Amino acid sequence: MDTASLNALLNSGAILPELIVIGTLVLVLLVDLIASGRKSANVLPNIAIAGLAASTAALVWQWTGLENPIAFLGSFNSDKLSIIFRAIIALSALLTILVSVRYLEQSGVVVGEYLVILLSATLGGMFLTGSDEMVMVFVSLETLSISSYLLSGYTKRDPRSNEAALKYLLVGAASSAIFLYGMSLLYGLSGGETSLSAIASKISTSNTALIIAMVFVIAGISFKLSAVPFHQWTPDVYEGSPTPVVAFLSIGSKVAGFGLALRFLITAFPLASLQWHYVFVVLTVLSMVLGNVVAIAQTSMKRMLAYSSIGQAGFVMLGMAINSEAGYASMVFYLILYLFMNMGAFACVILFASRTGTDQISEYSGLYQKDPLLTLALSVCLLSLGGIPPLAGFFGKLYIFWAGWQAQAYGLVLLALVMSVVSLYYYIRVIKMMVVKEPQEMSASVKDYPAITWTQTGLKPLQAAIVFTLIFTAIAGIASNPIFSLSNQAVKETQFLQAKAPNAKSVAVLPITAQ
Repeated sequence: MDTASLNALLNSGAILPELIVIGTLVLVLLVDLIASGRKSANVLPNIAIAGLAASTAALVWQWTGLENPIAFLGSFNSDKLSIIFRAIIALSALLTILVSVRYLEQSGVVVGEYLVILLSATLGGMFLTGSDEMVMVFVSLETLSISSYLLSGYTKRDPRSNEAALKYLLVGAASSAIFLYGMSLLYGLSGGETSLSAIASKISTSNTALIIAMVFVIAGISFKLSAVPFHQWTPDVYEGSPTPVVAFLSIGSKVAGFGLALRFLITAFPLASLQWHYVFVVLTVLSMVLGNVVAIAQTSMKRMLAYSSIGQAGFVMLGMAINSEAGYASMVFYLILYLFMNMGAFACVILFASRTGTDQISEYSGLYQKDPLLTLALSVCLLSLGGIPPLAGFFGKLYIFWAGWQAQAYGLVLLALVMSVVSLYYYIRVIKMMVVKEPQEMSASVKDYPAITWTQTGLKPLQAAIVFTLIFTAIAGIASNPIFSLSNQAVKETQFLQAKAPNAKSVAVLPITAQ
């Protein structure tokens, strides 16, 4: 085979964004080894941010200029759906670094190692969303998982962080074993194939073994999605892990899981399409109900956001459960918006905790009188997560509910509406705590809150992340059509979604004109 043919088969240009992340990772590692501690701590975050920005720019170029998306003999597919998922993961890592700078300074941890592990997790997530072959899927999944375990226990002197990492590792290892067993069944049923499309072509009939393989695969994926009943690790890991790490896990890891779920299940299980959609109906119902109901009783902001993320995963899974083009497009659209409103909420929690040393909801009492801008940012992000118009989250849920209604999933949509109202209770409770309380009801933490303004300290990375996510969350709703058009285009131009099972329905998108 000549060089030209080999290059065409490998097509390394399809993984240009990942190559940039790898280069950034190596550069961060080298600079950390060469430069002195304090100097490198100031430079390394900038290098990582620049690398992730360049990777995102490469994804933008791929959207418009990539002719052949297939790479490495069909193992990786840089189609438009994977481009969007990879961009969300890269941006979530970039924003995580912005919100981590202050946290790292106060914690006294080694910045270089932290960034290397975070970039490794980002790399695993990006490869996972485009993997079209089981070996690459598992290697990518383990790269993301092992890096996540290390990140959750990175503050080694904190007993809660150590406990969170241990729980995450034990449950994650079990889920990986379950997922691997499901893939081994597929390997045997297909006569030794590892390509997802080849597996589908070799399995001619649906049988008990195929259904068992599907159940094991869904169980492994559901761990990444924090879907009930595979959610047990979520509240404890969210509470004990460093808050910036939790922000990344709640977005980057979850988006990678949804990307894997779409590609793996639709491509490898066309004969069990009806069954796995029924499974996702159950997962959707359980996640929406348990996540939103249990969140009401939480007293810690991190645990409340943990259960909130379980409920939000239920809303997103509604797009998979209804099995339509509009459902998949609305699911992608909601994940784009979720990146900014959820990251904004966590950034606000990080800033408050860095100034008060607590994340208890009761300690937010009277915050408006000491920090109006932080109160505004957190309120907007929480209201958006709750689906209040005209914020981004409202339109995200509206598109998903509309797609469900058009697909005649009336029961699921009505339940989702009820759970959205329930979620408003615990979101508005936090806002009420910050805004409505009288001066004499101010918490002890807020009374001792530093008497400084954002203009006095300058727009530091954490504050810059809060302002950016606040602006996007506020305006993305009224300018939602361009973002939804991108999501819809990604679904329409992604081959494996167009080759889905015959019972899938294609329905009209929500007729909202551009603002």
